[in-house]
Amino acid sequence: MRPIRVGIPQSSTLSPLLYSAYIKDIPRPSTAVQLALFADDTALFLRSNCPRNILPRLQRAIDELTQWLRLWRIVVNPEKSTSLYFDLSTHKSAVLVPVDTPFLKILNQSIPWQHHYKYLGITIDKHLQFKDHIARFRKLALFYLSRLYFMIGRKNKMSLRNKRTIYTMCIRPVMTYAIPVFTHTQPDALYELQVRQNKFCRRETDAPWYGRNSTLHRDLKLPTISKFMKDASERFFDIASSHPNTL
Repeated sequence: MRPIRVGIPQSSTLSPLLYSAYIKDIPRPSTAVQLALFADDTALFLRSNCPRNILPRLQRAIDELTQWLRLWRIVVNPEKSTSLYFDLSTHKSAVLVPVDTPFLKILNQSIPWQHHYKYLGITIDKHLQFKDHIARFRKLALFYLSRLYFMIGRKNKMSLRNKRTIYTMCIRPVMTYAIPVFTHTQPDALYELQVRQNKFCRRETDAPWYGRNSTLHRDLKLPTISKFMKDASERFFDIASSHPNTL
């Protein structure tokens, strides 16, 4: 036991409350720029039909935020900041931004433009196809499958019910992390996740090569990845629309 003269204990439940009170007066941009906060992750975004209309407004919002950060002695690491230009046109260009597009700056340091960025555990790309996000979690699911092979493998005597429970609790949540965000992506990208589930079904049941995947899913009472994601997203948005908190 020792007295705490400054701050609070690490992982204290009081931390989120005090942090919310501390940033209560964070400036809200007045130039149609939206401010999104999640703990200490801050995002500024703006929608327009031309980058020339976006950049000056974003830079002004960044400058206002920087002044507030200096006032309250909050340190920002410019190296962890990034700029992302979303292009939803049918013509998919490999160019990051249009030619002669200047850099945004924070604390007199340029913020680089990138093709994709990991934000709140989600890899967001400029075309919002989420292929990098799906590929990353597909590899992570494969890692967990290999670690749990001796529990859910072909030769293990554990019941199918328990194997299915391990899959739905430990592996499927990894593949479907943040599904309301990328459920709308292209079916061929989601098919990579379905392949992992098909392999699990065959490994779990020790099914022969000629067994149909649809039959294995039916016997195990497992919905396909696309159906599971669609149902979960619908539940999420139904709850959000009827929630008493307007935010």
